[in-house]
Amino acid sequence: MKRSEAEILREYGPFPGVDQVGGVTFDSQHVWIAAGDRLNAFDPASGETVRSIEVAAHAGTAFDGQHLFQIAEDRIQKIDPKTGSVLATIPAPGGGSDSGLAWAEGTLWVGQYRDRKIHQIDPHTGAILRTIESSRFVTGVTWSDGELWHATWEGDESDLRRIDPRTGEVLETLDMPSGMGVSGLEADGGDQFFCGGGPSGKVRAVRRPGRSSTAR
Repeated sequence: MKRSEAEILREYGPFPGVDQVGGVTFDSQHVWIAAGDRLNAFDPASGETVRSIEVAAHAGTAFDGQHLFQIAEDRIQKIDPKTGSVLATIPAPGGGSDSGLAWAEGTLWVGQYRDRKIHQIDPHTGAILRTIESSRFVTGVTWSDGELWHATWEGDESDLRRIDPRTGEVLETLDMPSGMGVSGLEADGGDQFFCGGGPSGKVRAVRRPGRSSTAR
């Protein structure tokens, strides 16, 4: 397993009125963050908040290219980002203990924090299709270029892990600085990850391994 220190490229926030950052996702233009009672979108170039949707947003967030998906306690909501309307809901597999959320190839991937699991689920029914075990508490989950990454957070220690989606084997680890936890995780499709910073109210851009950064 390859292990290295995470390189922080940029910090965003803390954002006005945001006490806690949960899930994080990226719609190719804006970064969306779950802020408890709303979803906020900010411009990653300027760091300015550009949109806000009033909807329960407690944990993981995902984007399928058209809709937002948001964990709200024991359910996952499908949201129209244009109108803010909740179009559908499905049960969350952890019943309230779910954390990260990602979209990949027609399915949702859901992190379960204390159960140390990642479930692949049917986005229409919530049925569990597959389960991967982790050795640490799972927070954010993201797919990028066929790679499955998830964040962990225990005490003051947090890291980003690339894992084998079939076996759960850890292939690569990026260690975050001590005290810098990751509450949500999303790849930008290129050279960086966006990492929610929990109660810091911040989002941090972290270099994705093997790629040069365009962050500035």
